[in-house]
Amino acid sequence: MKTHYFSKGKAFPLQIVLVVPFLIQIFAAVSLVGYLSFKNGQRAVNDLAEQLVDRTREVVDEHLKSYLSIPQTLNQINADAIRRGILDVRVGGRQTLGKYFWDQMQAYDLTYIGIGLTTGEGLGAANYDGKTITIDDWTAKLSNNNSTYATDNQGNRTQVTAHWTWDNFSESWYTQPIAAGKPIWGKIVTINLPTGSYITASASRPIYNSQNRLLGMIATDIHLLKLSDFLRSLNISQSGQVIILERDGALVASSGTEKPFILVNQKIQRLQAINSSDPIIQNIAKHLQTFNGFSSITQDRHFQLEVQGKRHFVNVAPWRDKYGLDWLVVVIVPEKTFMAQINANTNTTIALCFGALVVASVMGMFTSHWIVRPILRLNRASEAMASGNLDQTVETSNIQELNILSNSFNHMAGQLHESFTALEKSKEELEDRVEERTTELKNALRELQRTQSQVIQSEKMSSLGQLVAGVAHEINNPVNFIHGNLTHVQEYTQDLLALVQLYQQYNPNSASEIQIAVENMDLEFLQSDLPKMLTSMKVGTDRIRQIVLSLRNFSRMDEAELKSVDIHEGIDSTLMILQHRFKAKPEQPEIQVIKDYGNIPLIECYAGQMNQVFMNILVNAIDALEESNAKRTYQEIENNPSQIKIRTSVINSTLLEVAIADNGVGISQEFQQRIFDPFFTTKPVGKGTGMGMSISYQIITEKHGGKLECFSTFGEGTEFIIQIPLRLLQTSLQN
Repeated sequence: MKTHYFSKGKAFPLQIVLVVPFLIQIFAAVSLVGYLSFKNGQRAVNDLAEQLVDRTREVVDEHLKSYLSIPQTLNQINADAIRRGILDVRVGGRQTLGKYFWDQMQAYDLTYIGIGLTTGEGLGAANYDGKTITIDDWTAKLSNNNSTYATDNQGNRTQVTAHWTWDNFSESWYTQPIAAGKPIWGKIVTINLPTGSYITASASRPIYNSQNRLLGMIATDIHLLKLSDFLRSLNISQSGQVIILERDGALVASSGTEKPFILVNQKIQRLQAINSSDPIIQNIAKHLQTFNGFSSITQDRHFQLEVQGKRHFVNVAPWRDKYGLDWLVVVIVPEKTFMAQINANTNTTIALCFGALVVASVMGMFTSHWIVRPILRLNRASEAMASGNLDQTVETSNIQELNILSNSFNHMAGQLHESFTALEKSKEELEDRVEERTTELKNALRELQRTQSQVIQSEKMSSLGQLVAGVAHEINNPVNFIHGNLTHVQEYTQDLLALVQLYQQYNPNSASEIQIAVENMDLEFLQSDLPKMLTSMKVGTDRIRQIVLSLRNFSRMDEAELKSVDIHEGIDSTLMILQHRFKAKPEQPEIQVIKDYGNIPLIECYAGQMNQVFMNILVNAIDALEESNAKRTYQEIENNPSQIKIRTSVINSTLLEVAIADNGVGISQEFQQRIFDPFFTTKPVGKGTGMGMSISYQIITEKHGGKLECFSTFGEGTEFIIQIPLRLLQTSLQN
């Protein structure tokens, strides 16, 4: 029978049941009042924001009309004075005209006033830094035709400060009004001077003489950074902004600190609003582009835009004048400017709500405390039991029902304590048995894996050795027979050839049948080629005998016990077996084998097992080189050919060291730690069992009491170093 200690329905504390309904009523009433107040405040914010945006736009509009009318008005005054002959633009009147322009620069906030004549001559006064006024006077000759003069406090020219080339006919501020035949605004230009970088707008007007003949053009430039200064002076709000854009999206002015141009490789460039470092300007410019481009905005637009998680009120209005200016004035006001008071009211509402909740909570606590206190004692005791402290008792109370519940709880606590004590004891015994059994299984599995790898490799090498020894034996007998008889065949052949030559010498005119036979068999060629053929056959049988000897040396079927052997002979036999993999193939280049053998005495070892180690290491080296060559180009292979270097030496007169290195792909640091683990391999499935290096490690360390180490740099190559004693006592190894 199972006992359920928890009900399926969700239970609430009694104190909450008594207090919460009363608190909910108070909270709902206060929240409703606060919500309505907040919504009314938001509506008021929208109205106030629109009023502020409209007022700011009107102020900007009036300033633009006032500021931008000065250049055009001044141009008209100067053009009328030139037409009436009051101002003389000829060479003789340049001094007076320069002073006249100098006076106007003093009176107005301008950057440049100048004229360009149809003859290519011209005159102008410049004040870019707001402090120094200079006069430019140029002739029609293009090479260094413009001279810049410094002036004194009366406008007189004092000295020439620069010579440079100036051409009226290549400048837009000259060509555009001449082509239009009326006053216009030229294209906004940026200027990079030693005194700083500037952005200017040029008001241009054609000038005529009294006979209405075109004399040239007069232009007045204003510094557009002054517009940015004016916009910054507007008290829009704590973080509101005003920006002025051209129809192509280029910044003209802004109330921020960012200038409407940037320097790229010491060259000044206009700044597009979408490339602004100010995220507000950048996001608003991107939003304006969604209206089919800036040029499609022909009337006022009000919208709200969220930037960096904050809402902004935005107004975009076109601004035009009769001289061709067509700009966009954008006023941006953040919502947080108007939300301070609303947030304050909201905080007050929250505070009142919280106060009401506190008062209601205190009243509820006083009314429910005398009921809840005994139940809380029972609850704490239950939680302690759930945490593992079963030694719990609950005091009785003055309420009869709760007193019965306390007695039942104390009885249940005693029974649980006894049950958990018995269960804990059984758990400890079970854990001990499981841990002991797990240790036994791990040890058995490790021994099974090791034994399996040894058995598989031993059977593999034994079968291979028997096969190699059998093949070598079967080949050896017929080859020895052929090789032994070749010497006699060579002697008999030489005797027969000598007899034929002697016959031809003493009987040159033989019968016609003999002469025909000599010609058919090409006796002369046969006499020269037959000895060569026999010599080639002897060389071939010598080669077969060497291969057979290498196979027998590698198998060592008759040397399974500890013996003294020439270690170089074992290495060479292994190389002979693998000779086919060193040769060049269409898909793989040749692998060079470089031997650096030292003066090594005979070594006491298990020769067959040592050959097995050499075979495993060399096969891995060849595989690594083939993998590396598959990823390299022909030129890379030519510059760094594949190599295997084998070096032998004696260390401290007691140890033999054999180093086998390749310049293949190498082994990563992570895999080097596991290279000698059983069944671990870096090769694809089906190309390696992961037992070769593990068996080799056991042969060197356990069978010969030596060391096998791997040193590798990923991408450069790998080197295996074998160290074994020169003299190995069999009895010590068996122990």
